[in-house]
Amino acid sequence: MAKTFGGKFSPNGASGTGPLEVIDNRQVDAAGGRSNLLFIPAIVLVATTFSDGPVSLITGLVGAGALTLAAMLLREGLRAEAAYDLRKVARRPAFPRKILASALTGVGVAIASYAHDTSVLTALLYGVAGLAVHVAAFGIDPMRDKRMEGIDTFQQDRVAKVVDEAEAYLNVMKGQIEGLGDRQILIRVNAFQAAARKMIRTVEEDPRDLTGARKFLGVYLMGARDATVKFVDLYRRSKDATARANFESLLGDLEQNFAARTEKMLLDDRSDMDIEIKVLRDRLQREGV
Repeated sequence: MAKTFGGKFSPNGASGTGPLEVIDNRQVDAAGGRSNLLFIPAIVLVATTFSDGPVSLITGLVGAGALTLAAMLLREGLRAEAAYDLRKVARRPAFPRKILASALTGVGVAIASYAHDTSVLTALLYGVAGLAVHVAAFGIDPMRDKRMEGIDTFQQDRVAKVVDEAEAYLNVMKGQIEGLGDRQILIRVNAFQAAARKMIRTVEEDPRDLTGARKFLGVYLMGARDATVKFVDLYRRSKDATARANFESLLGDLEQNFAARTEKMLLDDRSDMDIEIKVLRDRLQREGV
């Protein structure tokens, strides 16, 4: 059986108390290295037109700007698509980043070709080819909302909106703590966020739970985000041990409350299912089945 060891030189002091396990919810960046490679053509374009006169240089700079913006949009589009794929109920991205990235890539390739003294027709053909290759390599943005069968659209839209806001609060919290560079506090934040995301997944699986969870995913997470921002600002300047202890205590309370509420939601769902099964069995018995 695994044991928790503590001592004089342990992060938690001699008592050996503290988290029983390291919670590390780091994820591979959905953008990956492929999108980062697309920043290279812009650099090459500027380098190859730099000494060809002012007209060629300006043309190259415009093309490099289009290619750079395309790479940035692609990176954000891939991340938005990954978040969409992870969720059971999700709205399609409001801004089609990947489609626009493909269009800008085509424009950038066409301008790059024209900057190297090709004809307008040839440049356009290169641009169309660049757009097509980009779409083939990265695809397009999700074009429809992700919904669950048997649940009305209005309820699912409410869930999607609340989940979007909740994820935004959690992302701000994690970004603030990661900037602090304190591994122990990051572990505590990850533990709380794991409990919060379990509630989010529960609500997505059964939107009827939204009423009981809305205060947690809205008011409480907003408060947790604000408290994190204030703590990071104070702790970065003063390294106040009392502020740190209070913040860790707050995270512990939030984690316990979120976990307890999620457990209650799951028990309620089980009770509803048991009632439905009993009613169905009684009806089948009455009908002699």
